[in-house]
Amino acid sequence: MNFRRLASSTSLLCTYASKNNVAVAFTTCTPSFNLRSPHPRRITQTTLNQEREASSSSAHDNTTLETIAESFRTNAFKKVLVVSGAGVSVAAGIPDFRSPGSGLYDNLHKYDLPYPEAIFDVDFYIQNPKPFVTLAKEIWPGVNYRPTLTHCFFSLLDKKGILRRVYTQNIDGLEAVAGVTEEKLVECHGHFRSSACVKCRTPFDAEVCQKTMIEQGEAPKCNSCGSSVKPDIVFFGEVMPSRFSDLVHYDVASSDLVIVLGSSLMVAPVCEIPNWVKSNVPRLLINRDLVGTFGKANDVFMEGDCDHSVRQLCQLIGWED
Repeated sequence: MNFRRLASSTSLLCTYASKNNVAVAFTTCTPSFNLRSPHPRRITQTTLNQEREASSSSAHDNTTLETIAESFRTNAFKKVLVVSGAGVSVAAGIPDFRSPGSGLYDNLHKYDLPYPEAIFDVDFYIQNPKPFVTLAKEIWPGVNYRPTLTHCFFSLLDKKGILRRVYTQNIDGLEAVAGVTEEKLVECHGHFRSSACVKCRTPFDAEVCQKTMIEQGEAPKCNSCGSSVKPDIVFFGEVMPSRFSDLVHYDVASSDLVIVLGSSLMVAPVCEIPNWVKSNVPRLLINRDLVGTFGKANDVFMEGDCDHSVRQLCQLIGWED
């Protein structure tokens, strides 16, 4: 079988993914930048110190980190929407996907994959499940890794009653381990708590699936049709959990702040969430790179690692305890 990726335009893929609720990787496309202002606000240590000294009553032409922190301090934010990517879990020891040299996709050469994303391709999994099984053994929730400071920040927002929802692209389950309640969590790309056959979709015992993958290093076989079984992780082209489509329209319409952390914003439809909110809603990007459509007047870009930036934000708000 030919596992070549299909080249298509970002807009076409985004429209298809959004309408059909499937995961699509923009691996052949360059992310578009629809900039309404020349540059987003880049937050370095110097600008952070300057904004700490700025009066909260000063007039601001654009949204700044200080104005966002002040809104937190005055309890102005009531429905914070979070989009979480692989960069959030890097501090836990889990590699992200696309960082050159250290990312997951750059370290799968020994499996001779036709392309890196094939590790999440259903057809490839049926023929060769070994790469995904190896990854699953490494990141199975509760086995090797613990939540980061950023995961705990999500839980703090939840405890304070101001979290609208966390839409996580991750499959490591660390948001739930950190204490984010099930009601406030959408695991866009699935989870390990259940499993099923990749062909006939017959449910399979999740504990048996875990034991077979972790202890034997193999993919379980379906009791009904004999095909491979995998955890209910969303592979490219598969339908996303209905919870996503059930909640996302309400959440983007009602949110008053969007925070995107550790994401390349290259997989639809999740990458579109920041674009679906109202135009007057401030958007905060905490990331190593500027991605997506960030660049509007009410956007702020904190450049750097997630945990370091989240700690700075909490200090500015006054949540240092």
